[in-house]
Amino acid sequence: MDFSWTPEQQALRAQAAQVSADAVARYGRHNDSWINGFSKDFALEMGSLGWIGMTWPTEYGGGGRPPIDRLIVGEELIAAGAPIAAMWFADRQMGPTLIKFGTPDQQAEFLPGILSGETTWCIGMSEPNSGSDLASLVTSAERDGDDFVINGQKIWTSFGAEADYCYLICRTDTTGKPHQGISEIIIPMDTPGIEVRPITDMTTNRHFCEVFFTDVRVPAVNLVGVEGNAFKQTMAQLEHERGGIDRLVSNQALYAMAKARADTSDPRVRQTIARLETNYTLGRILVTRETLRQAPAGFSAATKCFCTEHEIAVAEFVASTLGAEATLWDDVSRGLVYAPGYTIMGGTSNIMRNILGERVLGLPREPR
Repeated sequence: MDFSWTPEQQALRAQAAQVSADAVARYGRHNDSWINGFSKDFALEMGSLGWIGMTWPTEYGGGGRPPIDRLIVGEELIAAGAPIAAMWFADRQMGPTLIKFGTPDQQAEFLPGILSGETTWCIGMSEPNSGSDLASLVTSAERDGDDFVINGQKIWTSFGAEADYCYLICRTDTTGKPHQGISEIIIPMDTPGIEVRPITDMTTNRHFCEVFFTDVRVPAVNLVGVEGNAFKQTMAQLEHERGGIDRLVSNQALYAMAKARADTSDPRVRQTIARLETNYTLGRILVTRETLRQAPAGFSAATKCFCTEHEIAVAEFVASTLGAEATLWDDVSRGLVYAPGYTIMGGTSNIMRNILGERVLGLPREPR
């Protein structure tokens, strides 16, 4: 198998590296930039470069480019710490979901703003008592004529305070099994009845939010896909979320900093670096398989598990290399204390292992 890059791909990587370096010079370096580096201006720049919707079909306004191109650009942007968060969710999930399940009117209304970088989206998924167990969610959307009336609460909603739209996962029917009766509805965030409360995490970031919906009235035409049958749609979204390059490269900038300062005369340090470099290469292969759709269905759970646990190991290496300096409160230490979130966001490692065992390997469930 040939794992080398073509001249065109090498040129794209060089361009992405240059754009990333310029963005960091102007906007600053952001740890975990796909979720912590928010800049609407840079999102507009990404749109003008055609780097949003790179792989979407051209008939929907996308670039129609090979999936590997997006991986190359994303790897360079995130590794450098360029602030891509304002466009990342919509590019990664909302656009592909609307292309697959949305109506022509929805596609015409929402895709252009995503592609240009003008609109930011958040995902209303987790709830206070429904984290990794998505089927237990209770936020309701009741039909009232030509509208849905929505009541409930979401939590850990990244960019809820900045987003123009919320892609809401909610319950429209309570009579069936837990995974039945779930629907997806697009909600403009300026709709009356929405209250957003930012949550300050231990890094002082405030992108996580609680979002409360009280008699929020949304046109029924904002329903995406089939009412009450969106669980599979949401699972398809999570395949995009869990198997991407963002789950591998989040703290690569900190790794490069620590590697340059590491005492490589120590064979134990060299062994640690070798292990991290090897695992990064393996992680990239796993992500490439997901990107090229060569992995089995559901295998993104294994990819996310491996890659995010690699990111935890990177944080440990950075902390051990910097020693006492890592305890100073600066952008490096903020990046380090963020590390436990890698194996939680998008589904915990325990849940990922359950998915891998039950859905991919076909192992029997433990008797209860």
